Amino acid sequence: MKKVILKNRSELLIRKATEEDAEQMSQFKMHISRESDFLSFGENEIEITAETERKIIQTENSTDNSVIIIALMNGEIAGFITFKGGAKIRKRHAGEMGICVRKKYWGLGIASLLLQVLIEWAKGTQIIRKIDLLTRADNEKAIKLYEKYGFEKQGLLTRDLCINGIFYDSVSMGLHID
Repeated sequence: MKKVILKNRSELLIRKATEEDAEQMSQFKMHISRESDFLSFGENEIEITAETERKIIQTENSTDNSVIIIALMNGEIAGFITFKGGAKIRKRHAGEMGICVRKKYWGLGIASLLLQVLIEWAKGTQIIRKIDLLTRADNEKAIKLYEKYGFEKQGLLTRDLCINGIFYDSVSMGLHID
C-alpha cells in the first residue's frame, strides 16, 4: 500500500485489488469504456458483472506472476494497472500490462504512479523479467510516458483496431526487468 499527495493536493491510495473491490471495478470498467478511444474496448462492448470481476481478481491474486493494482481517490477508483504473466513455464517471466485512469483524473500523474508501483512489484517478484504492452500508435502521451520508464518500441501491428470504420495501428512495447 502506498499513499501519495497529488499535484492537486489530493491524497491517492495505491494498493493491490481485493475481491471487495469487484463491484466498483466492474462499474469503473463500464464507465471508462465511454471515455476514451484509446482502449481495446468501447462502450457496450463489455458486459462485466461484479461476480465476473470478483473471479478475475481472485484468479490474479492466486498467482505469483500476475497482479491488479488500483488507485483510489476519496474511496473512488481513479485508475488501475494490471499485469498478467504467462501460464506456461517458458512464459512465466513475461506478460502483458494494461492501464487506465478515469478521465476526470487525467493530468494528475496517476498513470505514472501506477507504472512505478507495477515496476517495483515486478522487480520484487524475482519472476517477472519483461513487461509487454500494446498502445495505439497515435497515443503520443502514453508512448512518451512508457518511454520515460524505459519501455522500448518493439514492433507495429497494422490495422490492429477499427473504431467507427477507421483503422488504427498499435505499437508493441516492452520493458526488461533486469
